[in-house]
Amino acid sequence: MSVRSGVVKDYMASHLVSFTPDMDVLDAVHLLVQHRISGAPVVDEHGELVGMLSELDCMRVALQAGYFGDRGGPVRNYMSSGVTTVDAEMSIVDLAQKFQDNRFRRFPVMQDNRLVGQISRRDVLRALEKIAQG
Repeated sequence: MSVRSGVVKDYMASHLVSFTPDMDVLDAVHLLVQHRISGAPVVDEHGELVGMLSELDCMRVALQAGYFGDRGGPVRNYMSSGVTTVDAEMSIVDLAQKFQDNRFRRFPVMQDNRLVGQISRRDVLRALEKIAQG
């Protein structure tokens, strides 16, 4: 089996924790911690991807609470918008290169303009290990 035979959809997580823009960011932080994940997609009421909320984004919550006494607010105030996505049919090797070229720890996975999953650096390493074992 060649490394080129692996594609994103074969290794992505398809059961996602996701957030809405109006959700309280402290509730989102709780879900990140509870599920031991470093970030998750933000979807609107139509299921359209509108952003990502990462651990790094959530650090702003802690800083604002520490410096200004602010506590929380809606996810939309902390999420990253203009999200870079990958296609479900992209090869694992091409995705590994994309991870090398970006600082991102995960990418939302799209198929036919729909959010169908998420793939992380760890998923790519797991895929490469499995492919290498044949």
